[in-house]
Amino acid sequence: MKRGIVLLSVLILALLLTGCAQQEKPAPTPTPTQPPSQTMEKKLKVAFVYVSPIGDAGWSYAHDQGRIFIEKKYGVETKYSEAVPEGPDAERVIREYAEQGFDIIFTTSFGYMDPTITVAKDFPDTVFMHCSGYKTADNVGTYFGRMYQARYLSGIVAGSMTKTNKIGYVAAHPIPEVIRGINAFALGVKKVNPDAEVIVVWTGTWYDPAKEKEAAISLLDQGCDVIAQHQDSPGPQQAAEERGVYSIGYNSDMSHFAPKAHLTAPIWNWSVVYSYVVENVMKGTWKSEEIWWGIDKGLVELAPFNEVVPENVKQIVMEEKEKYLKGEVPEQYPFVGPIKNQKGELVKAEGEVMSDEELLSMNFFVDNVKGEIPQSS
Repeated sequence: MKRGIVLLSVLILALLLTGCAQQEKPAPTPTPTQPPSQTMEKKLKVAFVYVSPIGDAGWSYAHDQGRIFIEKKYGVETKYSEAVPEGPDAERVIREYAEQGFDIIFTTSFGYMDPTITVAKDFPDTVFMHCSGYKTADNVGTYFGRMYQARYLSGIVAGSMTKTNKIGYVAAHPIPEVIRGINAFALGVKKVNPDAEVIVVWTGTWYDPAKEKEAAISLLDQGCDVIAQHQDSPGPQQAAEERGVYSIGYNSDMSHFAPKAHLTAPIWNWSVVYSYVVENVMKGTWKSEEIWWGIDKGLVELAPFNEVVPENVKQIVMEEKEKYLKGEVPEQYPFVGPIKNQKGELVKAEGEVMSDEELLSMNFFVDNVKGEIPQSS
């Protein structure tokens, strides 16, 4: 009997010890997971508004290449609207993107400036970036490039390749941006060929392939054997190709439209700006600013040279480009005196540098440009 009691006590004690062991067993380590702030983080949404078709090989095409770049590099969600007229339609499209919760909205034409400012007032938490304008706000910045630097380099090529000393320029609208580009191009021509003149014809268009091609033909009929342009379409390039002369493109490499004619082109690399803005928004360091970058930042550049461009011409161009890259010249170069206008009047004396304010309001032609600046577009 006592043995039974002892055995029963031992059994009870064993059961108690087993229960204690189970209770003291450490809990399993949980599987590591990302903090909620990372797993639930909203994907950055970026919208673009274009004034012309992205298939134009010009202005909007170049911007869209920048959009594609940031989409791939940063994994952001992007959306765009193309061929949006400047005016009421622009405000509607910009507002719709803001209402849809896009974090950054890039408006890529000068005529979008006021609509951008108007919409931005109603969406203070949205970042707006307007291209080529001058109005800003706490949530609105501006961006543009010193394209006149690349225009100048392309003028060196044109001045070196002309045989008739007549170079045609198909111009868009008579605004400072376009006038500045013509003058920079002409100064490049003058550097290597003081006898050549740049003949300007205005179209009053940004994108009208037929009209722009027709304008180029009118210049070819005057004896021009190099055609440059400030529009989005390849029309002027095609006119030069058909006539068997040379051309200078714009915005992007248009050589596939005129493989024999196309010598080079001043081109945009908008991914430089778009990356900068996206990175700052992601880091929470974005602030409103006025961006105006040049060759040294990689925002503007020259397209590859046609094989017909001689090595000595390429060398001159590269030497001038190096001046920008090494900081040997001011950002405003080639607008450094002496500079004369069409009347032969001295605008800037030897060594004097034009200010950014003077460049942004430019309304005269330098002395080797033939043509007039219309009072209105």
